[in-house]
This record gives sequence, structure tokens and C-alpha cells, in this order.
Amino acid sequence: MEKMTISQLAREASVNLETIRYYERRGLIPEPPRNASGYRQYSQEDIARTKFIKRAQALGFSLREILEILSLRMEPGKTCGDMKARVEAKIEDVGQKIDDLRQMRKALLKLVSKCTGKGPIGDCPILEILNKK
Repeated sequence: MEKMTISQLAREASVNLETIRYYERRGLIPEPPRNASGYRQYSQEDIARTKFIKRAQALGFSLREILEILSLRMEPGKTCGDMKARVEAKIEDVGQKIDDLRQMRKALLKLVSKCTGKGPIGDCPILEILNKK
């Protein structure tokens, strides 16, 4: 198995070098062995793991959640159902965020409707509403 440096891993996984170090500190990527010169030596598995982490982040999973997902693979007796339950929980979370964003949008639309966009900033109704106690 060909070993690579941290910069090679970062390039292959399309992430910043500091991202790799951060993932190591958070326990998402195991600390790799070092060569005689003290340089970290990463494997193809580390590329796959880093890409997995980035794909999971793109789907909205936090690093804590990703660490939990990665640990599922190591726990005896875990099934696809355990993973499915985590994804269903994330779907619920995303749905709640969408609802919250819709409410924010509605409030902002109401706020912007109060202002004509004319006049001095000191008389802006948006600022007046935001300044209310």
C-alpha cells in the first residue's frame, strides 16, 4: 500500500491541509504512523475517509454526528436500521430548519413592507421596529 504525506492526502481529498489536522484532533481520522523522519504517512483509506466526511458534511451532518456515524461501523450488532434512524433524524432536523427559515422570511417580508426606501436613515421604520424593546 502506497503511503502519502499530509499534503498529498489533502490534494487527493480536495481539502485544506489544516482540515486534515483538524479532523485528526477531533478523532475523525486516526493519527497515522510516522516514517523515520517523523512525517505522517497516510493511506488510500484516509482519502476515502476524508471524502466520506466531506460528503456527510455536505448533507448537513455535524462533525460530532459524523464521528458517531463512523463509530457505528465498529460497534457489534449495529444494522442499517441504526444508520437509517440517524438519517431520518437529520431529515426531521432539516425540515425544522426549513420551517424556521420560512418564518424568518415571512417576518423579513413584513418588515421590508413597512419601509418605502425613501427619507433619512434616522426615520427608517425598519430600524424603529428593530430598536423597540
